[in-house]
Amino acid sequence: MKPRIAISVGDLNGVGIEIALKAHKKISALCTPIYCINRYMLNQACELLDVEIPADFEIFEVEGSFNIREGCVDKDSGRYSYDSFMSAVKLCEDKKADALVTMPIHKEAWMLAGLHYKGHTDLLRDYFKKDAIMMLGCEKMFVALYTEHIPLREVASHITKDKLLRFLLDLNRAIPNKKFAVLGLNPHAGDNGVLGNEEREIEAAIEEANFILKEELFFGAIVPDTAFTPHFRASHTHYVAMYHDQGLAPLKALYFDESINVSLNLPIIRTSVDHGTAFDIAYMGKANTLSYENALKCAIEFI
Repeated sequence: MKPRIAISVGDLNGVGIEIALKAHKKISALCTPIYCINRYMLNQACELLDVEIPADFEIFEVEGSFNIREGCVDKDSGRYSYDSFMSAVKLCEDKKADALVTMPIHKEAWMLAGLHYKGHTDLLRDYFKKDAIMMLGCEKMFVALYTEHIPLREVASHITKDKLLRFLLDLNRAIPNKKFAVLGLNPHAGDNGVLGNEEREIEAAIEEANFILKEELFFGAIVPDTAFTPHFRASHTHYVAMYHDQGLAPLKALYFDESINVSLNLPIIRTSVDHGTAFDIAYMGKANTLSYENALKCAIEFI
């Protein structure tokens, strides 16, 4: 029997629903997708895209209706994307779906809708009371983020041995026996304290994690500006970045179209596209489905 995958449709003013419709035939060969959207909103989106609804397009009815405004930041689309996501989460909790794949939401639209979460992972962390780990990438390179959506000025204060140790051990539980290059925070990884002392905390956490695991699975602190060179990447595929742009700027420069987002250390399986709502091309028929297809394949692999 094919796995059942709940699909949250994301912000309906963006490209998520177009991607779902475009890729439906291909992914239906791999799984049974369940799209969390109601018939009214689906019909409206299909009219804007000038496409027919596939005959086998299974939906889970999510209440709500509004006028889609392609490419606009809107509180109604923000709220509906949240409701679609939570419906998909509950399908997984109730064992009616084996995994969850999410289309992109718009953080400002969530804020306008009165939702205080900064994104899917932040919500999942609060909902399950678990330290969810955000990891992004593709087969060629994955980056786990130690800190995510916080101001850059706050990153250094978050780097302590105990916090990072918990993160590394949780990461190992989620992906056992995988080796990770752990990046330093400062230029030249601090140059032994000349440019900063955060690397001492990083190295202490790495040493203790390896001692507990009885295997050298984490190493560093690696100099950030050489960690993504072709020579280093030839023998290393998994990284821990200290902050969002440190890991995602090189990842997206190298593998933007194919990268995905995986939420680790949770009681459900959740993967996502690694791109935004792309309001600038919404309902123009230009959306790329590769990240979505890869996210779905990854979700199936985790089942």
